[in-house]
Order: sequence, then C-alpha cells, then structure tokens
Amino acid sequence: MLNYILQNSTVLAEKIGEHFLISILALGIGTAIAVPAGILLTRCQKLSQAVLAFCSILQTVPSLALLAIMVPIFGVGKLPATIALIIYSLLPIIRNTYLGMNSVDRNVIDASKGMGMTPGQIIVRVQIPLAFPVIMSGVRLSSVYMVAWATLASYIGGGGLGDFIFMGLNNFNFYAIIAGTVPVTLMALLLDGALGVLEHRFTPKTSSEMRDQAGKERANV
Repeated sequence: MLNYILQNSTVLAEKIGEHFLISILALGIGTAIAVPAGILLTRCQKLSQAVLAFCSILQTVPSLALLAIMVPIFGVGKLPATIALIIYSLLPIIRNTYLGMNSVDRNVIDASKGMGMTPGQIIVRVQIPLAFPVIMSGVRLSSVYMVAWATLASYIGGGGLGDFIFMGLNNFNFYAIIAGTVPVTLMALLLDGALGVLEHRFTPKTSSEMRDQAGKERANV
C-alpha cells in the first residue's frame, strides 16, 4: 500500500488539490447564494415553503443523473461538476439560514427597533449574529456533502480523487480505492473541523445577554 502511494504520490497530490478546489469553490458559491436567499425567505413567508420544497426536490435528484443533465449544457470537465455541486449545496444552507433567522428572540428585535435601528441594521447586527451557529451548521453539513459528492466529478472528466476510486473499481485495484477514499474522508473531517472552529470563534453572545445589553442601551438613549 505504501509503495503504491509513493509511486503515485505526484498524481495523488494533484488529485487532492483538484478535489479540494472543486469542493471549496462549490461550497463558497453555494453559501454566497443560499445565505441571502434564506434571509429573503424570512421576508417572504408565503414563498418560503414553496422554495424550500423545490430545493428539497432538487436534493432528491440522483447525483449521477444531475451530472448527466449538466453535460449537454456545459460539456464535460470541472465546470459542470462544480455547478452540480453548487445546486446540491443550497438546501442545507438555505434551510438553516431561514430557521436560524426566524428563531431569533422577538424581544431582541423589538429592543433593536427601540434603539432606532433600521431593518437592514437589525438583520446585519442582530439577526445574522444570533443565527450564525444555525447557519454554520448548514454550511458544515453542506461541506461534508461537497467533499463526498465531488468524487463523482470523475465521471464527467472533472478530476479529483474520484479518478483513483473509479480506476480502482474498474481494475479491481484495492490500493487505488483506498488511496482515493482515505484522503476524501480526512478532507471532509478537516474541513468540518475548520468550519467548527470558525463557528466557535465568531459566535456572538447569547440571546439573553444581547437582549439585556440592548435594553440597557435603549434606556440610556
């Protein structure tokens, strides 16, 4: 096993880089789309259930089928694979953003309004910070999905560690399968752990602490 890894170390390192790039790019773009969408849904409650249901339906489409749909439109390579991953990344983040924003204590929002904050300021300075742990839970879940599903990019020439896995399956090469699978698992764990540290680092005070602080500041105005 060690000899196989040493003999293919250059190619393996290249595939790890490709896999990470596809995963992190899809996650980043998906987050940039899903978080604002989730916030907008809290302002359009009538549309929220329909949009969340549509995203859930997209999530049920088999990944290989979605990749096959991408090929006639975008061709083969990293682009269609990344677009398919972006689509799959949306649901957990949109749903958690929507739930997190709606779970913010109304007393905190009322106190913020009493301080003279505009709706935009309330969203940015109050609701998003308090909803941040819930939003990050969706991002972390999506990150694990992205790393795992990125292996399928190999089917349409997207590269990544799926090249080793499917080469091993086609040639009955156990070492190639392990060489592709272990880095995928470690990458998913490390990315989830890094996002967990980020979540802990930027999680603000608790709702009660922010409510008490807002009340004191309002009393001083």
